[in-house]
Amino acid sequence: MALTKNDLAWQKLFEEHDILREVDKKDYYIITAKDIGKYRESRLMTKFDHKANLPKLFKDNSLTILPISRGSYIIGRFENFQKLEYRTENNVRYKNFPFSIETLDYNNIYSESAAISCATLAGMVEDLINEELYMTVFGRMTTDLFAFKINTDIGNLFEVEVDRAQMEIDAGFESENYFLILEAKNIRAEDFLIRQLYYPYRYWQNKVQKKVIPVFMTYSNDIFSFFIYEFREKDHYNSLELIEQRHYSIEPEKITYDDLYELYRRIKTIAEPKVPFPQADSFYRVLDFLHLLYNEDLTKEELALNYEFDIHKRQFDYYINAARYLGLVYKYNAEISNEVTYSLTEKGRNIMSQPREKRNLMLAESIMEHEVFNKAMNIYFRKKRIPGKEEIIHIMNNSYLYRVNSDETINRRAQTVLKWIEWIVSLVE
Repeated sequence: MALTKNDLAWQKLFEEHDILREVDKKDYYIITAKDIGKYRESRLMTKFDHKANLPKLFKDNSLTILPISRGSYIIGRFENFQKLEYRTENNVRYKNFPFSIETLDYNNIYSESAAISCATLAGMVEDLINEELYMTVFGRMTTDLFAFKINTDIGNLFEVEVDRAQMEIDAGFESENYFLILEAKNIRAEDFLIRQLYYPYRYWQNKVQKKVIPVFMTYSNDIFSFFIYEFREKDHYNSLELIEQRHYSIEPEKITYDDLYELYRRIKTIAEPKVPFPQADSFYRVLDFLHLLYNEDLTKEELALNYEFDIHKRQFDYYINAARYLGLVYKYNAEISNEVTYSLTEKGRNIMSQPREKRNLMLAESIMEHEVFNKAMNIYFRKKRIPGKEEIIHIMNNSYLYRVNSDETINRRAQTVLKWIEWIVSLVE
């Protein structure tokens, strides 16, 4: 896979400063923003919200990076990320959105700030602590002087000192007894950068008498997921412990079985596009890509940095090609940079601008108008059950598939068909 701009810039920095040798010798290396800026803006070179976003040299050598002052960073083999595991099955609480609000449309949430506002107005954030609360802080701030221990990749503890490093807090909420720090992402994530909660936690823990509660929130596929944490040891970066997770959604209009069946009856299948047949098991991730592209066109590297994909792996291409297969995304070469850039098609933008229920039905239609998926849904409606994988493979063997030739490839793609059918059925079940 081609190297990204960050990969190439860090490659030069590693060579110029002999970073790997220094880390092997001292367990760390401190680099300045000025040094980084010689090759690319330090803000772009050091923002890795998920492990998958790390540059190739960092991944290959188990390295991560942390800011330790306004103009310097420490590189080492640190355990910098917290894994997430979602448990949403039969665990979603529904909230009503205030009917009098006109300036925020909960059907169209395409930014983290809008997701936070929606969750607040619907009473989700208050529900976390069962107290009335108020948003009191947000935005960029500067830390105080503090030190902490962080786990290394071999299980040792390494001490880091931070002095006036820049941090950002998405939202801080104060109630009678608590101060809640909220970090939000507009995607379904597999992990997150602990620093985004730990630095604000250390700062506010010394400023307020109330208990400080760190919370990580994601918004994806109309679900607001909150992970409520506690740092068991104030000065231990990795002492983050999950106390509870909660999942909410705005009370939807129901999509019925009859709605779905009537939609299916009206659909006429289309010719297969000259785009790889999907191998993208999570339709939620396809939706996340569509959300990211709703606000602006993005290059492959920009999409990867905004999302949690490793740009060096084929999985990234699978998901963006899945959106192209449905006719919702197209790619072009940008005029100035000549970089491959992705944009929503007119159809994609129209679908993503619709209220939730209509949007989901239109997405289901975009799937079912393809022959394989249409035949699989035919089994669902005739037999009142989701088809098995062997039935899907039989359908695929008797359908035209663009550049799908081997039994092994059909088997992998059949899993995607099954998962997308399950997503469609979940709209009513």
